[in-house]
Amino acid sequence: MLDVLLLTLGITLIVIGLIGCIIPVIPGPPLSFLGMLSLEYTRWGNFDSDLLWTFGLIALVVTVLDYIVPIWGTKKFGGSKAGIWGASIGLLIGLFLGPLGIIFGPFVGAFIGELTQNTESNKALLAALGSFVGLLTGILLKLTASGFITYYFIVELFA
Repeated sequence: MLDVLLLTLGITLIVIGLIGCIIPVIPGPPLSFLGMLSLEYTRWGNFDSDLLWTFGLIALVVTVLDYIVPIWGTKKFGGSKAGIWGASIGLLIGLFLGPLGIIFGPFVGAFIGELTQNTESNKALLAALGSFVGLLTGILLKLTASGFITYYFIVELFA
């Protein structure tokens, strides 16, 4: 009974972790890793301890980088904190508009955020591009980490 409960928890955490790679307020890779740990304590789980440590470290590093990369992208392209906030808010709004909203929401949000700080639209456009690139890079890093965790979870479950 406990095995089934932990397996259900693990699957739930894996799914929420994957969703969290796109939704900024949900910590995707750490939740995916907790799903992997849940499976480890069932009769189906038998991960190598080095693999668990490696994925735990990857989840931690990717989570930290997720906060640094958008800031780096915005600064690299001459943006401000307003562009980062705008990109995040644009992504949240874009989630309700489907795949195109997820792609274009952060860009439009960063552009509007930058316009509140800068009078030049060219500078705001460049900073919005940097914020957008940083945000997408963070999402890609999270999806990659959680994707690998999910892969090993499924392989271990059905092995």
